[in-house]
Amino acid sequence: MKKLFLVVSIFIVGVGLTACTVEKDELNCAEGQIIEDDACINDPALDVVSQGVTDTVVKVGNSAATSGALAFVGTPYNAGIQAYFDMVNDAGGVAGRTIDFVTYDDEFNPANGVTYAEKLLMDDQVFAFVGHFGTPTVGATLEYLIEAGIPQVYYATGISALFNEEATGNERASFPVQPIYDAEGQVMVARATAEFSATKIGVIYTNDDAGKGILNGVEIEAANQSITLVIEQVAATATDMSAAALSLFSQGVDVVIVAANQIPAEIAVKALNAAGNTSPVIVSYVNASPTFIANVSDVLANFDIYSSAWINIFNDDASLTDEYTLFVTEVSKIDAAYAANPYAMAGWIAAAFFVEGLERVGTETLNWTNFINAMEEAPVVNPLGGSVDFADGRRAGTQSMSLLKATIIPGTDGADDSYLFSSFKPMETIDEILGNE
Repeated sequence: MKKLFLVVSIFIVGVGLTACTVEKDELNCAEGQIIEDDACINDPALDVVSQGVTDTVVKVGNSAATSGALAFVGTPYNAGIQAYFDMVNDAGGVAGRTIDFVTYDDEFNPANGVTYAEKLLMDDQVFAFVGHFGTPTVGATLEYLIEAGIPQVYYATGISALFNEEATGNERASFPVQPIYDAEGQVMVARATAEFSATKIGVIYTNDDAGKGILNGVEIEAANQSITLVIEQVAATATDMSAAALSLFSQGVDVVIVAANQIPAEIAVKALNAAGNTSPVIVSYVNASPTFIANVSDVLANFDIYSSAWINIFNDDASLTDEYTLFVTEVSKIDAAYAANPYAMAGWIAAAFFVEGLERVGTETLNWTNFINAMEEAPVVNPLGGSVDFADGRRAGTQSMSLLKATIIPGTDGADDSYLFSSFKPMETIDEILGNE
């Protein structure tokens, strides 16, 4: 009964605000006012704090895979979030409030993700989800959390369901930051044609939200440029992708796009190598980590691997940015190994976006309505590159991306080899990649 009452109550408030917006516009009411007795009055809801907020603390949370096969993603990711919050808390918090980060290990299992989403919302009563993690959990809980109206800042996925250019009502509580997979698919095709003069592109895609989203973008941009596609579908859980790889190899594609998350992408790359592929391979930004290169390092003798990326840690003169140096300093307090970890960087960005919303609210009443309005005030700067504009209900994530190249640096004096994705092309939009700007 408690859960039903809370969700229904929040939903009614959301509907009420939406209904009042139409009337408010007709009467030219000011922002933060509602209609009562055919007159504009200050909205009393704006003076009441939301759940998870006290005079000294604001509580936020997520669930993430910190055990199991995807722990190498979820553990550093959460460390990046915690490192940013620790930095803010050590400096006194925001408007006198420190940030309490509650997290659970969902093992990348959507059923667990649903359980913990309900627990965070109903039992822990967090103010917001920060760094909502993983395609399975986000896909299984997105509708539930949007219905509740709770802010969700940053998703560690780029599923198509997050894309919304004109969010209204409770949809405005959703703040995607990472690139949406559909947009990345378009960028991948632009890179294949601009950098490798591709006219025939092979695609191996997984039959899940990630693979289908990237494929959708690939097909859109390929049609725009009259590119021939050779497409092979594989199961996201497949352990043998040799048939798909052999099909692409036999048809002489110029570039291969692997539209898949970490583990299936590794399997696809190894299958391409076994099939005799020598064409460049482009993988999704979610795979841009040293761990990925280490796991497929044997193939680099036969073909190059590139990755999209949306994080930039270099100045124009190739020196490291001050923002990245700050990240390294703070995340190293948790584990120095995370200093070059892209998943830790993603967590850092997630926390930074949330804190920016808190700082914009400032000493005003901290509730969901005021927070959402604050996030839409102006573009939010990504401390590790670019910005995202949420104005006018735009929920499209980052759309500028760079291109990285998988690199192995041989160890010396008995040291192990090092693996990294090095910069190949700078952060650019599709028009910039294709020379249209």
